[in-house]
Amino acid sequence: MPQAKILTKQALYTLTQLHSELAGNLSANLRETKRLRLAIFQVEAVMKLLSPEVNLRLIAPKRRNVGNPWFKRGTLSRAVIDALRRSAAPMTTREIADALLAGKKPEATRHQGMVLQAAILAVLRRRAGGAVAGDGPRWQLKEAAD
Repeated sequence: MPQAKILTKQALYTLTQLHSELAGNLSANLRETKRLRLAIFQVEAVMKLLSPEVNLRLIAPKRRNVGNPWFKRGTLSRAVIDALRRSAAPMTTREIADALLAGKKPEATRHQGMVLQAAILAVLRRRAGGAVAGDGPRWQLKEAAD
């Protein structure tokens, strides 16, 4: 029974740290939200000064997409097929991502690596049944599979 108390204490300590970190992130995001709302309000006020009849409700929010720093649009699928072609054995998406990012600058963060793996998996699933065959989590070109 004392062992369970120690594990409970460790879990509570870790969860307390996590709670504290999340609360700090929330606080920072609330400050940023207030700053952005003030900026939007000021822009709207200037727009109203310039043209009082402008309808601000018609302005849709727009998010900028951050591009991939390593692959231009449409080149990832070719790079994935080339990586599979160079490989003798079936590869997982992580192995493909590591092969594609080898020697590339800037170094990928953990999150960027996971996003790239998801994009690679999407490419493989689109190509499945065509040029690519999947055997569980491993993928290979169909020509190599036959």
